[in-house]
Amino acid sequence: CLGSHWGVIHILDHQGNSIQGKELKAHTVSVNQISIDSNGEFVATCSDDGKVFIHSLFSKENDVQLNLGRLLKTVSLDPLYFKFGINKRFITGDDKLTLYERTFLGNLKSTVLCESEGLVRSLCWGENFLAWSSNIGVRVYDMNARCSLGLIKWEDHPGISIDKFRCNLRWADSRTLLIGWVDTVRVCVIRKRSNIELANRDLPEYLVDPVSTFQTEFYISGIAPLDQQLVLLGFPKELDEHQKSLRPQLYIVEYRDNDYTDICTDSLSLRGYEEYSANDYHLDVLLEENRFFIVAPKDVVVASPYDLDDRIQWFIQHNKFDEALDILMQNSRNIYRHTVQSVGIDYLDHLLSRGMYDNAGRLGLRIFGKNPALWEDQIYKFASVHQLRSVSPYIPRSVESKLNPHIYEMILYEYLKLDAHGFLNLVKEWDSGLYNIAAVINAVLEHLLNCEIDKNLYLEALAILYSYEKKYDKSLSMYLKLKHKDVFVLIQKHNLYSVIQDMLLDLMDLDHKKTIDLLLQKNTISSDKIVEKLKENPLHLYRYLDEYDKKNPKGRYHKELVQLYAVFAKDKLLAFLKKSDHYPIQEALDICQKEKYYPEMVYLLGRIGDTKEALALIVDELKDMQHAVAFCQEHDDSDLWEDLIDRCVNEP
Repeated sequence: CLGSHWGVIHILDHQGNSIQGKELKAHTVSVNQISIDSNGEFVATCSDDGKVFIHSLFSKENDVQLNLGRLLKTVSLDPLYFKFGINKRFITGDDKLTLYERTFLGNLKSTVLCESEGLVRSLCWGENFLAWSSNIGVRVYDMNARCSLGLIKWEDHPGISIDKFRCNLRWADSRTLLIGWVDTVRVCVIRKRSNIELANRDLPEYLVDPVSTFQTEFYISGIAPLDQQLVLLGFPKELDEHQKSLRPQLYIVEYRDNDYTDICTDSLSLRGYEEYSANDYHLDVLLEENRFFIVAPKDVVVASPYDLDDRIQWFIQHNKFDEALDILMQNSRNIYRHTVQSVGIDYLDHLLSRGMYDNAGRLGLRIFGKNPALWEDQIYKFASVHQLRSVSPYIPRSVESKLNPHIYEMILYEYLKLDAHGFLNLVKEWDSGLYNIAAVINAVLEHLLNCEIDKNLYLEALAILYSYEKKYDKSLSMYLKLKHKDVFVLIQKHNLYSVIQDMLLDLMDLDHKKTIDLLLQKNTISSDKIVEKLKENPLHLYRYLDEYDKKNPKGRYHKELVQLYAVFAKDKLLAFLKKSDHYPIQEALDICQKEKYYPEMVYLLGRIGDTKEALALIVDELKDMQHAVAFCQEHDDSDLWEDLIDRCVNEP
């Protein structure tokens, strides 16, 4: 419905077509306000001619004409006015709020709800609550409890009189009130007080809680809800170079506690806008259809939210690619002009142009997934800026979705030149079937010709690459050159025991315990060959035979062990001599005599029957009389006792 300065009400359809026979000549002067019930069946209007007119769009029997004989600026129908019954209500506002109700007999009963601080300037009824503005602020009235919930006082604006601006009121839902006045927006929620609050004081059951208040850079000509956002009809504060008004703008904003963010802004091309003021524009809305009506003196513009493709395009134009992709991934069936891939590629180009290479790499996984064709089309963009390293963690690596081998080789080559640690990690992590191993080996060898920094890292990578080619001799040689203990993993993994015979000394130098464990676990190399190889290093030979004897206690190498224990483990020698019968005693005695190992000599002399010489060593060298007595007792020889006594007498 549109009201004119001539008091005529024009009824239009949603496309702006005038409905024939529905032009209402309700007033003699300008229409001040129009109110429609929530079902769209009844229209109420008021005017400075003092009349209220309520018209039924479907039956003239329910029309109401009321002449109050005073200026009427506001009128509001009960949202449920359309319901059948006698309790049809509406409210008018002048210097007070007056409720009119139809009685049982069909008459109108009036009740003054409250007085106003000056004129009631705007009025909006939402189910159980009524919002209205006066000269000083906005009040909310509880229609059930018939009480005011308080005053939202409006701030003073230096140099601006708020009574020159229309207060725009809108119920977003039954408990959420939107207010736009001058250049300030308030979002208020009607909430129920807690039982504790109600018990302590005599208070209304409900209160008005402002959840957001913010100031705009423009004057507000209208306000409406859009999901969790707001639609604002803005009138620029500035004038053009000719001191004329600028075009009004339609804003979609996202509000916070004390601030807001512009989501979308559109300038409106309306006839005669240069001559209009903020109060010449109105904004109305059909919430069910998300259709917004911008009304100017000479035009009515219908606006609706972008469809999904429009929203995506707007996000792209404003470099909000994540938001665009989110919409696509959630609503792909309802989008026709964009795809995840097309938007993703635009986003990828944007990130690369900004030098945000890591973000671009992560994006690749999000938009290309495991699709080799898409990856192969776009990955050269990273290569052109030497940033294949940024995308390497995200490319497909499985056999089912692998890329062209050349791509993996390009990535390895970039790491080879720029990141030795990264190159080694990729060689370890990637399946060798992804790339040409020989080509990568040649690249590493060529790089090593002129490389001094991180050389060992490249050699380790080379060892791994040789193992992938099954050139295990080269791989083992490389590991040993590096003194890298992964050589043992390689031997065990590929069962290389038969090829390590000539490397035993190097392996023992690297880690004798692991080497001996390998040799004793597998009998691929005969112990004789091992002993022969280790003779060059007696310490390694001792270590090997010492462990070998624990697993094979048959005395095979006891002759060698006597000599080795004498040199490297003297503390083990005596116990070994006592438990073994598999060594030449005379050779053992010669070794002990050479080293002056007297306890061992005593034992060996006793074994060959030279007890007299043994006793002499105990007395003269060890000077251990208790040992001497025990030795005599052990052998129970009278001659031996006499010899001990003579020594004691002659050398007390």
